[in-house]
Amino acid sequence: MGKDDVIESGAGGEFAAKDYTDPPPAPLIDAAELGSWSLYRAVIAEFIATLLFLYITVATVIGYKHQTDASASGPDAACGGVGILGIAWAFGGMIFVLVYCTAGISGGHINPAVTFGLFLARKVSLVRALLYMIAQCLGAMCGVGLVKAFQSAYFVRYGGGANELSSGYSRGTGLAAEIIGTFVLVYTVFSATDPKRSARDSHVPVLAPLPIGFAVFMVHLATIPITGTGINPARSLGAAVIYNNDKAWNDQWIFWVGPLVGAAIAAFYHQYILRAGAIKALGSFRSNA
Repeated sequence: MGKDDVIESGAGGEFAAKDYTDPPPAPLIDAAELGSWSLYRAVIAEFIATLLFLYITVATVIGYKHQTDASASGPDAACGGVGILGIAWAFGGMIFVLVYCTAGISGGHINPAVTFGLFLARKVSLVRALLYMIAQCLGAMCGVGLVKAFQSAYFVRYGGGANELSSGYSRGTGLAAEIIGTFVLVYTVFSATDPKRSARDSHVPVLAPLPIGFAVFMVHLATIPITGTGINPARSLGAAVIYNNDKAWNDQWIFWVGPLVGAAIAAFYHQYILRAGAIKALGSFRSNA
């Protein structure tokens, strides 16, 4: 019997039930959810959170490119702006803030890849996952649209904050960067919200949005030079729709396939390797045979 199932309570060999409770798996299709206001409240929260996320982050990218443009900001422009470090902080910091604000309402996904990974792990139903993804994509488009409206003089000139594969890198490299980057993010989401961690590491205060935000920050540092860092299909789609450039559309598949594959791998790794889901399922099958 594994450590996940029991905890030894004394020298007499007695064992107690496991000290944490996993929530029951979400149903694949829950029609009753459609009549619940909490679902629509959560969908609205995802829409607004993704809108704010894209507005702040894309505005940061556009501002940085303008500040470092020698033709617009003078010969010392290369030393100006927030730099790649500042852009990474903008993305990671906004995720920290927005996950903190919305976690109690929608779970604070703000990313179709995160929603997809949680759906595969049976944390959310298909109905909720689809509505979340639609809201996230629409919110991203509106957020980037606000940036274009407020910075129309610079938006197209500086690339609209769109994700594109950088010159010198193959599509395979870009795809791998997106897969690995999203794996890091979704794996962090699973680990930070694991009920077993909450129970057994209760002496270590863990604010779930903090490691999630740091994961986004670190991945941006590593992959901005390669793809501009997607790891969020809504973020990539929103910028591509508003910017509407051939290069952004040609590379768009990388920013969907990569994050969804990375999320699926993270869900499998956490649920079936770390949490031994495959072994537990096999044991249940044998006991019923």
